[in-house]
Amino acid sequence: MTRVVVCLLAAILNFAVEARAQDPPPPIPLFVFDVQGNFPTFPQDQALADSRGLQLGELPGRGLGGQVGIQIHLFKFKAITLGVGGQAMMSQATRTPSAEEAAAQIRPVTEKFRSLGGQLSLNFGNGNGWSYLSGGIGRSNWSLIAEGDEPKAGDEEALKTINYGGGARWFARSHLAFSFDVRFYAVNPGVSSIPEAAGSPRTTFFVIGAGVSLK
Repeated sequence: MTRVVVCLLAAILNFAVEARAQDPPPPIPLFVFDVQGNFPTFPQDQALADSRGLQLGELPGRGLGGQVGIQIHLFKFKAITLGVGGQAMMSQATRTPSAEEAAAQIRPVTEKFRSLGGQLSLNFGNGNGWSYLSGGIGRSNWSLIAEGDEPKAGDEEALKTINYGGGARWFARSHLAFSFDVRFYAVNPGVSSIPEAAGSPRTTFFVIGAGVSLK
């Protein structure tokens, strides 16, 4: 998955060079609205499992979700257009154990991650298409609940979260584009959910998003 991220970021930078070569290019618009599906890779971490009283094999791993965002582009300085905005996302992963795993007391677990935060972006290109690098700070809720269990303290708290990444938008039509986004979420440690157990650890994982943009 690290190789995939590196390739996508390389494509972002290459796209910036190609977009600048277009002539005559329209400017990056004042605002853009994104609607994307996303594909998180949740961590398989023993400390995270311990914080919820789960077995490592019960953590779901990869999931599906969706995200929306808006960016307002304030001004351009040389090749860089500065933007501000925000993003809301939600992802979920569920793991249903096999018969052999169920016999070993591996339970079905549902993992949900919800995040809302602001972003500052650096945009490269023009109104026909551009790439960007962005980052920001927000709050997230991260729950891991086994079938039949009630939510614990760690499943309901709001955690400070830093997000950073990049992406690109290609406008095949005047107001509609294909877009993708690669984003890392660095989540602060959580409170203890189980007596004599540590809270969830500081964790970083990434999410790949793809969908459409409107300008």
